[in-house]
Amino acid sequence: MTASRVVRVYVVDDHAMVRAGVRAELGTAGSGIDVVGEADGVTAGVSGILSTAPDVVLLDVHMPDGGGRAVLEQVRPRLPAVRFLALSVSDAAEDVIGVIRAGARGYVTKTISGPDLIDAVLRVADGDAVFSPRLAGFVLDAFTTDGGAAPADESDLDRLTAREREVLRLLARGYAYKEIAGQLFISIKTVETHVSSVLRKLQLSSRHELTRWASDRRIV
Repeated sequence: MTASRVVRVYVVDDHAMVRAGVRAELGTAGSGIDVVGEADGVTAGVSGILSTAPDVVLLDVHMPDGGGRAVLEQVRPRLPAVRFLALSVSDAAEDVIGVIRAGARGYVTKTISGPDLIDAVLRVADGDAVFSPRLAGFVLDAFTTDGGAAPADESDLDRLTAREREVLRLLARGYAYKEIAGQLFISIKTVETHVSSVLRKLQLSSRHELTRWASDRRIV
């Protein structure tokens, strides 16, 4: 990155305090970063990113109206030059791998310091892949063929919507329908509808088969 370049950043996170904190950290004098907008969810985030065309999007992984993957899937085909850096409280392997497969350039947790966040944003803007230290291993494991469990079949996953993928992961991890509804801020009836759709699209007949399918493909 040249010294005169200012990296334009858009922030998508459903917590106002997090957005304010990120703005404060990235706005440090001499950071070389300009926060050009923010949104509290998927729909507003997609609209804002498309209208501002930033260099980097700082993206939360879990939000009430969907997740970071949903933003990636809607924006990347239309603005392929935009780079995404996930910023999340979660350090779960499935969350890291999910957004990287969807096209994010990096993943850092919200325990990151201000200077390290600035560095991560600038590095992603330059095309580097950036991860919090212990998370890099998840990605290496997921993208290395080791003869063990089969990697996720993208042609199968592509049949599912972003919300169906979220329900699939939670269901495979042992969550009850009521717990999934609470996690995703949707009704139990909606969860049941998504599960039925996932089973139909993947040609599976039971929750047990679904759990085994997800486990075999390292997406639990």
